[in-house]
Amino acid sequence: MPVSNSTDREMSAEPDTESTGEGLPINELFYSLQGEGTLAGVPSIFIRTSGCNLRCWFCDSYHTSWEPTHAWMDLDAILDEIESHDADHIVLTGGEPLLHDASVALLEELDERGYHTTVETNGTIHRDAPIDLASISPKLASSTPTPERDPRSEVPAESRNGEPQSQGAANQGDGEWEQRHEANRIDMAALAALVEDYTFQLKFVVTDADDMPEILDLLADLREAADVPIRDDDVLLMPEGATRDRLAETRTRVADLAMEHGFRYTPRLHVDLWNDAPET
Repeated sequence: MPVSNSTDREMSAEPDTESTGEGLPINELFYSLQGEGTLAGVPSIFIRTSGCNLRCWFCDSYHTSWEPTHAWMDLDAILDEIESHDADHIVLTGGEPLLHDASVALLEELDERGYHTTVETNGTIHRDAPIDLASISPKLASSTPTPERDPRSEVPAESRNGEPQSQGAANQGDGEWEQRHEANRIDMAALAALVEDYTFQLKFVVTDADDMPEILDLLADLREAADVPIRDDDVLLMPEGATRDRLAETRTRVADLAMEHGFRYTPRLHVDLWNDAPET
């Protein structure tokens, strides 16, 4: 269901804040293959919420963060759409899905129906919810937007559907999001709570070897803060890139780094298969 192309799509006035109530701002709801992490290749239903509290310059879901679009869907409508597909695995993603109170209610409904749920989160928010796999992607300093790393230059004009820029994108050049993102991208208390409460994978988006000292320092801090073991096998390195051309530049060196440090490498299977097409 290509919600992102729906005629009742609307701009979110406050894309970085929580929503409350019985519905969710849904940017996409579709059936595909899980492209990343330990469940790569598993047929899955993706529920992509709109809105994020961070602004990675390389965000591969630009229309959930920099220029958020969505259709509001109540939980019954979301569940009806899910049940129309023949898949047992649900991926709740974003944006940042744990911004929204209703994500917890949705996860509870999915748990009652016997679905396996993966929640893809940036690790800055902890919620008490039935989550089978917390796919936690802490954001490194290399994700911080700067005037030199303007995400608008990465998005073809035709993909914006002729819409005006949201205020979030328009403010990018004044450094507002550079400061906010850098201040909020790591929350050690939330990270520790997530790994303590859920089966988890730590998935780092890596560009090159310059990212590794920060990853190693963060892991050391998290291992000290959390009351559960964090194995090297729980750590996944994923090449930065939302297109095949960009992945061709990063994947080999990230694979080499995974072998060098004893971490897992994860592909971006959906990019390999469908490039940057929506609803994949």
